Amino acid sequence: MTDITYTIVEHDGGWAYKLGAVFSETFPSHDAALAAAKRAAGEQQVAGETTGITYEDEKGQWRAEVSEGDDRPTTHVKG
Repeated sequence: MTDITYTIVEHDGGWAYKLGAVFSETFPSHDAALAAAKRAAGEQQVAGETTGITYEDEKGQWRAEVSEGDDRPTTHVKG
């Protein structure tokens, strides 16, 4: 199972949560960014339907996979 961590960071004159190299929108306070990160982490736990997905990988190649609806990551919020 995948393990992901949302990290609260200062960003663009305010606060944001970050997953990997991707930032959320900017929030006016640390507490607001923390609440949004906890909400996003919780949404990651919700099972969905099995479906096909297509995405571009880091090398610019398009990939097609089946995403299992019950294959949810373990989430954490830090910061």
